[in-house]
Amino acid sequence: MCTSTKILLLLLACSFSTVAAQNTVGLLNLDSNRAYDGYNLIYPHNQPTSYLLDNCGRVVHSWPDSAQYRPGNTSYLLANGNLAKTKRLANSPTNDPIWAGGGGAIVEIRDWDNNLLWQFEQNSAEKRLHHDIAPMPNGNILMISWEVKTKAEAIAMGRNPELLENWDAIWPDYILEVDPSTDEVVWEWHAWDHLIQDFDPEKANFGEVAAHPELIDLNYQTNDGHPDWLHVNAIDYNPELDQILISVPTFSEVWVIDHSTTTEEAAGHTGGNAGKGGDLLYRWGNPLAYRQGAAADQKLFYPHDLHWVATPGYEGQLAVFNNRVAPTYSTVNLFTPPFNSTTSDYDYNGGAYGPEQFDRTVVHPDTLPLSSSGLSSVQVLPNDNLLICSGRNGYSFEITPDNEVVWEYRTPLIAGQPAVQGASLGLNDNLTFRIKRYDTNYPAFEGKDLSPKGYIELEPNSGFCGNIVSVMPQPAPPATIKVYPNPTSGWANIEAERACTAFLLNSMGQLVQTLYLKKGQQQLSLEQHPAGLYWLETQKGKPQKIILTR
Repeated sequence: MCTSTKILLLLLACSFSTVAAQNTVGLLNLDSNRAYDGYNLIYPHNQPTSYLLDNCGRVVHSWPDSAQYRPGNTSYLLANGNLAKTKRLANSPTNDPIWAGGGGAIVEIRDWDNNLLWQFEQNSAEKRLHHDIAPMPNGNILMISWEVKTKAEAIAMGRNPELLENWDAIWPDYILEVDPSTDEVVWEWHAWDHLIQDFDPEKANFGEVAAHPELIDLNYQTNDGHPDWLHVNAIDYNPELDQILISVPTFSEVWVIDHSTTTEEAAGHTGGNAGKGGDLLYRWGNPLAYRQGAAADQKLFYPHDLHWVATPGYEGQLAVFNNRVAPTYSTVNLFTPPFNSTTSDYDYNGGAYGPEQFDRTVVHPDTLPLSSSGLSSVQVLPNDNLLICSGRNGYSFEITPDNEVVWEYRTPLIAGQPAVQGASLGLNDNLTFRIKRYDTNYPAFEGKDLSPKGYIELEPNSGFCGNIVSVMPQPAPPATIKVYPNPTSGWANIEAERACTAFLLNSMGQLVQTLYLKKGQQQLSLEQHPAGLYWLETQKGKPQKIILTR
């Protein structure tokens, strides 16, 4: 039993349905006059199928796969109607030498009819694909991969040996560009080529970290020494700039690198449009990662789905799902990097990179539905609405610039199996990495049969979409609750004045358990959690301290 102390928050938010027979999975709400019309691509965890859904939550197309596979983690619908997807074997976490969250292995291209057109695999004791890919206009695909560096190699490069006490390796990320027509890797960039350290002057890469923001501090560490040092979870390509963007959640940053280099130049510090080789052109979100600014200057917190906004009118802006910005909720943000078109670089005058603030910050009106410690996505739609997926809850919604929710969908799966309409889903039951909406006029749909073909969920409420009236429910006032005994050795009694949905979060803002409290007294088990300090609070009430002992 772990003896370390952890702080957990129990937030109780009570609400009542405004619509009779309200759905609990699949489509929850639709304002067809304000929601952007299109088809939604999802590739949920714990199962092998990519689904294309209309705004009523009906399946209009799907790309099933063998039950032995799982997402690894993304899929993209290409303009020609093909699907580019990532996957891995379901048993790979226990059988493979490299494994961490987001692990992949295989990239495929399949046609509309699900015929396999091309496949690329990388999963060995030395390298492993993971998380995301970026299909390029030239038909090539950018991929993210871990590469293993031994303990001896890491120390020789200046890694503090204390950060390697529990592991015999480190897995820095690298990017490879693959040409499907030849199966060749035509370009590479390695984080390992762009390091700096101020730990050991006798080792490689020694220098002043704060004076070199273009380099990566080998001893910046937030992942408890796990070899998955960077955990890059998103990649995007900007063809106009010929630049690549990656999301680096353990550094809480976005990095931009120059793709106009050769592979040889990408390994060095000169060459390419910006003249910097493969050094970082831009980084933002956490200036402490390069010894600038203060903790208060951090803007990103374990981000996901960082990308350039492709929607007209948002040129130059980046979008991000900011997962751990607060203990009880996440945000979605837009911001504009200081790109200089003359130098093909980003303006930097010392200190922290700009901008100082976000252009736009979005929080769900009810706060708690937008709360996910990992996964998740955002898309700026042509009508200026945002399509957001809160991944650990499998909850996707569209929100207007006035912060009104006009479409809601909860992935109707429990551990990869279809849920029955009316079922209550808990944390991680329906993990969904991203959602992407494609316009009804997207070229991939030309000549295709997009008629409804049923639902993912079982016992669907087939008339729901046509009958619902979009009304934003008003948040109920905080529920009054009592908890005793305190301290407790594992079980606590809770008295609630009315039925409530309860969300159990850890100190990182991670939702770890969903509870459905009835009116009156019931018991709450804390036995699965370590001893320490807990807090119990209603959504806007004063927290109550609970001490868990063993």
